[in-house]
Amino acid sequence: MTDSFVDVSVVVRTYTEERWHYLVDALESVQRQATPPRELVVVVDHNPDLLAKTQERFPDALVVENTEPRGSSGAWNSGIMASSGEVIAFLDDDAIAAPDWLERLWGAYGEDSVMGVGGSIHPVWETPSPPRWFPGEFLWVIGCTYRGLPETTAPVRNLIGCNMSFRRKVFEEIGGFRKGMGHVGGRPIGDDETELCIRIAHRWPDGVLLHHPPAHVYHKVPASRARWRYLYSRCQLEGRSKALMSSLVGTRDGLSAERAYVFRTLPRGVLRGLFDTLRGDWAGLTRAWAIVSALAVTGASYSLGVVQQRVKPEVGDYSIVPIKPIQQSEESHG
Repeated sequence: MTDSFVDVSVVVRTYTEERWHYLVDALESVQRQATPPRELVVVVDHNPDLLAKTQERFPDALVVENTEPRGSSGAWNSGIMASSGEVIAFLDDDAIAAPDWLERLWGAYGEDSVMGVGGSIHPVWETPSPPRWFPGEFLWVIGCTYRGLPETTAPVRNLIGCNMSFRRKVFEEIGGFRKGMGHVGGRPIGDDETELCIRIAHRWPDGVLLHHPPAHVYHKVPASRARWRYLYSRCQLEGRSKALMSSLVGTRDGLSAERAYVFRTLPRGVLRGLFDTLRGDWAGLTRAWAIVSALAVTGASYSLGVVQQRVKPEVGDYSIVPIKPIQQSEESHG
């Protein structure tokens, strides 16, 4: 590695004009980085009109179409194949990166054992005020850093898709994100980034994936997601996703982080909510109930998914997309 950010590619995927103002904010936040990346790659997911609009609005970015199947996995893989940086960072199209985001990510790659680095993701609620009933333990539902993750830089099993980065050699050696998983049209049906991180651990047992909180991004949360209905629907999909992923990587690896979350983090969250209620914060009771009920929905969905996988396995192409090495990256973007 060099001492600059010239070898970092930032990949942003997008799929609908309805999020255009989000996308503009996200891309401009990358362009405002204190130390700019080597390149900004925007992948448009099977939307020709949005592709043309983005190319016109951001002529300095490398705007490409998703040449893989529709969804986050295909879009991410297309971005990886179009990029040339030694480190590839991923940012969601509805997130805004802090000005020192890339500098913070890059700084965490000091050791060769570090295979990937992710940062903290803060919710920006597009409601008059943050919903007091929403427990911090379930902020993963809206794609944000949740209570239970390390508060200082520390190894984790997997990174979160909204704010993550990996060395290019990871993809060149073990392939890209697995087909058939991830977000399709905004609907999450699989833990594509988690499955990738588990493959990294298998390939490099001594390697490290770091959660590095100082690398901040801010994730916009529309009012439609600040509802009980969204919480439960997202938990239902998460249970199904965990069942699918466990069938691919095994239950031991697929649920290794979830065990500590369920048996340590969530009980503490329930107690915290009850204590808050005793101190006069009546929203604490609803937070406690949200934890219990959301866990029940997730667990039931996971159990049903496991039964389905055993009785009638879900049919789909879950193959791993190979990523070709960049032989002369200087010439490819010279």
